[in-house]
Amino acid sequence: MANFNGKKAIVFGGTSGMGLEIAKLLQQAGAKVVTASRRGALGKGNDNMQNEIVDVLDREALTALFERHSGFDFLVNAATGGPRAIGPFLDMDLDGFQGSFAKLWGYVNSVRLAAAHMAKDGSIVLFSGYPARKPRPGALAIGTVGNAVEGFVKLAAAEIKPLRINAVCPGLIDTPMFAMQGDEREKHFSNTTKDNLIPRVGKPEEVAPAAIFLLENQFVTGTIIDVDGGAILA
Repeated sequence: MANFNGKKAIVFGGTSGMGLEIAKLLQQAGAKVVTASRRGALGKGNDNMQNEIVDVLDREALTALFERHSGFDFLVNAATGGPRAIGPFLDMDLDGFQGSFAKLWGYVNSVRLAAAHMAKDGSIVLFSGYPARKPRPGALAIGTVGNAVEGFVKLAAAEIKPLRINAVCPGLIDTPMFAMQGDEREKHFSNTTKDNLIPRVGKPEEVAPAAIFLLENQFVTGTIIDVDGGAILA
């Protein structure tokens, strides 16, 4: 298990889903964890963490947050930034398509504004998503944003060194981001993953260790790790 004693981490989107699972693992490994989201603490398991309310699109609030915690070691951003456009491209509202890039802008804001306040050997983890490299109907906007995130990680790695930056590319993961409930939820997960090499929806706790690896391993930067149940290869 990783040993993060004496380390400090800020986890955006750390109050639910994958972000919360990563925050838990960081805390278990000895790190002091600050979770940040637009709505504050939501999920169980973060009662002993410091929680900050901040929007990743609010640059002034981000700057103030990083100044308060200056000298921190790890930045994890699992925040979506806002709603995402889904559906056929030729029928898609272009404002909705453009709005999907709030995720990228939130990532860019956080990396750009955090860098000056991080330890020199610090590490950053972002998230793309399997539609970036696996075309599927209705996911063109999401896939385009994912491509942009992965490109940003690879290009930024050279400019922000010795800080390290990497990303995790998850498959379909069962998180509170999906508002549907009951049979509708199960049917959606089943239909979406039935052709994957591992034909089931993933769990946040199956994705979180990949982020921990990227934070811990000091010989990895500019890399994307797929944790997708074989969705990209299907």
